[in-house]
Amino acid sequence: MKLLVTGGAGFIGSAVIRHIIQSTQDEVVNLDKLTYAGNLESLVQVSDSERYSFEHVDICNRAEVDRVLGEHQPDAIMHLAAESHVDRSIDGPAEFIETNIVGTYTLLEATRHYWQALEGNKKASFRFHHISTDEVYGDLPHPGETPNAEEHLFTEQTAYSPSSPYSASKASSDHLVRAWQRTYGLPVLVTNCSNNYGPYHFPEKLIPLMILNALEGKPLPVYGKGDQIRDWLFVEDHARALYKVVTEGKGGETYNIGGHNEKKNIEVVHTICDILQELRPQEHSYRDFITFVQDRPGHDMRYAIDARKIQRELGWAPEETFETGIQKTVRWYLENLEWCKRVQDGSYQRERLGMKI
Repeated sequence: MKLLVTGGAGFIGSAVIRHIIQSTQDEVVNLDKLTYAGNLESLVQVSDSERYSFEHVDICNRAEVDRVLGEHQPDAIMHLAAESHVDRSIDGPAEFIETNIVGTYTLLEATRHYWQALEGNKKASFRFHHISTDEVYGDLPHPGETPNAEEHLFTEQTAYSPSSPYSASKASSDHLVRAWQRTYGLPVLVTNCSNNYGPYHFPEKLIPLMILNALEGKPLPVYGKGDQIRDWLFVEDHARALYKVVTEGKGGETYNIGGHNEKKNIEVVHTICDILQELRPQEHSYRDFITFVQDRPGHDMRYAIDARKIQRELGWAPEETFETGIQKTVRWYLENLEWCKRVQDGSYQRERLGMKI
């Protein structure tokens, strides 16, 4: 197959491309705008492959998207290009509306015209895989608030109830994708994932932010009491799942992808501190740097994915536990501090975001 991956220089997109090039015989076209969170250094392991090519294109640019589709003739599209940081969406929602909604619309229209012109088996086997988030579902009951709260999980039938400009923009893009299937017959697949973590994650997100701040002796800002719960999914497990869906998933279906690792944010921070104390011991505990700060507006309290469908129908399950995955992640950051310095490049110095309301 030849796969077009939008947002392939981002955190999840680059993991998908590395998996495809290193573990399959498929070709990949990486289409990426290269915003602050997109970095081609995340693909140095595979960039020399004859099966990899890069197109520096914004998905909002219809003419360029048409050109890429016409020149490369992909067999499937994996759409990961998106603005994805909740705090940034609070400070500046316009970019999220533009990329996540207008960009997805533009890509869908270009794809529809490309697909309608295909013939025979190439048209019959084509698919558009839209990668989304569990945040579109809103939040779940928190243990202590509702009896048996832990039994409440997001399923593929959970109603959408987004809380932030980011999740609302992703919910909008999900609805557009399904509408293009219902109205135009475009063959689509949708996946909604839980919180990803792992190597090559831009330092604005919780885990790399905690690692880097701790190493520099800076405060470790934890929102509220740190009792927000997330289901953590190792990014390489997610990449395997996404490839499984685009190659074996049933057209028109939605698959939830989760790591089976519900953790409070404070538990995650404690774990990082303890691993750092083991690998980079210091006189005082890294936990001493933890600082509880004002919570962000509209912060969802709990996410948890029911991933039984993808396991039952496609045979996928995560290989990493949180304990093994977080060890790999901390070690990677310790070994790649220069990468972290380069990708920040003056545009972001780990300052607090999400306060402009």
